[in-house]
Amino acid sequence: MTNAMIQNGPVRILGLDPGLRRTGWGVIVSEGSRLRWIAHGVVAPDERAPFAERLLHLLEAVGEICASHGCEEAAIEEVFVNVNPASTLKLGHARAAVMLAPARCGLPVSEYSPNLIKKAVVGAGHADKGQIAFMVKRLMPASGEVKADAADALAVAITHAQLRKRTLLENLRGAA
Repeated sequence: MTNAMIQNGPVRILGLDPGLRRTGWGVIVSEGSRLRWIAHGVVAPDERAPFAERLLHLLEAVGEICASHGCEEAAIEEVFVNVNPASTLKLGHARAAVMLAPARCGLPVSEYSPNLIKKAVVGAGHADKGQIAFMVKRLMPASGEVKADAADALAVAITHAQLRKRTLLENLRGAA
């Protein structure tokens, strides 16, 4: 467990929803039971660029987001196995580039399954994108209208904030 995860003060969390065409990102501040929206967006590499250049674009853009928003922790959605093995492999490459960016900035990176994220934010493990976007807007009204990829990324950050609090409490109880 890192120093950032041990602290109980405000922490800036970067949530990431990886994709080769569109990678959603969202930054929140978690302080106690309060969550505050900071920023969100989508990284979209040029689809005509060679595969390696698209991955490099993801790595560099997410690294810039980490630095410019002063992120202290990151969380990313785990990849799900697609019907098409080639698509799953490409998504895995994009996920690796997106995951390496915050690690390169010295941030701890946590991973969460899609079902866990949906359950944490919506209350049901099989919620659809519309339900996720609705709950993100409810939990963070300052975020305004959030497109699906960025809403998913904010949901990842919210999930991490909720689960890190639980881990912090468990560690505090264990130390007593």
